[in-house]
Amino acid sequence: MTTIGSLQRLSATSLSKLILAEQASTAAAAAGAENSRSTLAIIDVRDDDYIGGHIKGSQNVPSHKLDAMLPTLVRQLQDKETVVFHCALSQQRGPSAALRYLRERDRLMPKEVETKLAATVEEAVGADGEGKKKDEEEKGEDEKKKPVNQKVFVLDRGFVGWQEAFGLDERLTEGYSKELWRDGYWM
Repeated sequence: MTTIGSLQRLSATSLSKLILAEQASTAAAAAGAENSRSTLAIIDVRDDDYIGGHIKGSQNVPSHKLDAMLPTLVRQLQDKETVVFHCALSQQRGPSAALRYLRERDRLMPKEVETKLAATVEEAVGADGEGKKKDEEEKGEDEKKKPVNQKVFVLDRGFVGWQEAFGLDERLTEGYSKELWRDGYWM
């Protein structure tokens, strides 16, 4: 059984590589080079502190609404290979949300679908650090929507650590307000 202590952490740098690989794959698909689907989901569980920026492409599910949203979230994310949870510091809300998500997914999803923690970051990011690429052309539309084995992570150091490394990078961060973060975590 998964516990808070056994949740795998993902560094901001590793997550940035996953995001950039996903963006490159989406751009290639838009250019007609290949079919693509998003394989990454980032869930931000900050509440009132969800100001001053967020990771590009992330979904805000405030922690106080998470329990009510879990069944919907499990269905929405069933085809994602990698799911990353975070809050401001990823010390309490982020890890707790990841654990609750894992348990809800195990309860709702068929037994043949395994939700697991990645054994290593390389398993999710890829040995080359460029992110995993799948041959999507072989997959039919129905298969793309089926539940997949998932790797669930918690973003190490949360959004505070993320904004220190990538706050000003508009490819990776949206709505960033440098003034709010000038003196570090303001809450």
